[in-house]
Amino acid sequence: MRLSNNIMYQNNLDKILDNQQKVAIAQEKVSTQTRILTPSDDPAASAQALLFSERIDINEQFQKNNSYLTSKLKTEESVLQNIKTSLQRGYQLTVQAGNGALTEQDRATIAEEMKSIQATLYDLMNSKSEDGKFIFSGFQDNVQTYSYNGATGSYDYQGDQGNHEMQLAVGITLRSSDNGIDAFEKVDARLNVNTNTPTVGGGITAGSVIVKEQAQFDAYHKANYDPLVPANNDLQVTVTAGAPDTYAITLGGTPVASGNYNGEAINFQGMEIDLSGAAPGTADFSLAPPEKKNMLNTLEELITGLTTPGLSNDAYREFLADGITGLTNAQNQISITQANLGGRLKVAERLLDSTTDININHKESKANLIELDMAAAISELTKEETALQASQATFGRLTQLSLFDYIR
Repeated sequence: MRLSNNIMYQNNLDKILDNQQKVAIAQEKVSTQTRILTPSDDPAASAQALLFSERIDINEQFQKNNSYLTSKLKTEESVLQNIKTSLQRGYQLTVQAGNGALTEQDRATIAEEMKSIQATLYDLMNSKSEDGKFIFSGFQDNVQTYSYNGATGSYDYQGDQGNHEMQLAVGITLRSSDNGIDAFEKVDARLNVNTNTPTVGGGITAGSVIVKEQAQFDAYHKANYDPLVPANNDLQVTVTAGAPDTYAITLGGTPVASGNYNGEAINFQGMEIDLSGAAPGTADFSLAPPEKKNMLNTLEELITGLTTPGLSNDAYREFLADGITGLTNAQNQISITQANLGGRLKVAERLLDSTTDININHKESKANLIELDMAAAISELTKEETALQASQATFGRLTQLSLFDYIR
């Protein structure tokens, strides 16, 4: 085969270009510290590394979700604690208002502080999170949580029963907020009778029914109240003339108590039944249905009672008892919400630790697949540079060769 100058030039040039490419690849691997520049370098490792990259990205999004959820829950936790502190002060003032030595002016002063507490609670219950959304409005988080209804004189919940959730791991979501129904509207009001002034007949001319022992009455109410048949909640006291006079009490027509009647108050299941007149006669009243009442409306009733002049002692004691029970139950409901929230914070913390550990493992596995052995890479780079230099030196010598150099 005859070697022309063109063939020698082309072969040497191809060799130099090939070596330059190898040097460039080796340099890029060193600079990027990866042994796989294109999937063709190692198809199997590239595919596995891609899967690890996707998992790492997903876990990093979970970590961002976790951080956002934790921030929202901590904001809510702070709001709930401030609400609880305000409720505790309201409770103290209600107990203080029960002091029989207070004048109407004293009661009015207490009512003024109650108004301040109510305004504080109203503001806290309408709190917003960092993103400007109302914390306790459920899915309706662009709607103010509570508003005052001038027509009814009550504070009404404007949100819904929805709860936002965030995904913190595969198959695991946590609530990122609590709606006002769960936090504020599920507060049991004080159980009572339908009216403190029963309907009387016969020789009984007047009467009153007051719950004196709340715990005993609550137990009786919960055990006997019938939500389906209202007539089964009707209580009737029948006083019969005799020597001595006697009384009998029925619930829904069924006898539940009896005894001698001497004109003094009858104590029955935590109730004090006081009748006026002479036997025979009757007094009718009923067990009131259970109801829920938010803390704003409980305080509103307390403020009204404290500022109403001329209330009887019985009426005054009644609204104070309503207030004490309502504020106590409101604090308990806040505590339940706080406990649930604290549990979610703990779960979020554990999930963050778990996600972080998993991501570390994924990054290590990905590194094992694609990261470069720097010592080997530098050696490879040096080898390729030496080969390139040799090619360049050889090409320089070949270009100086000529057949005339051998003709003497």
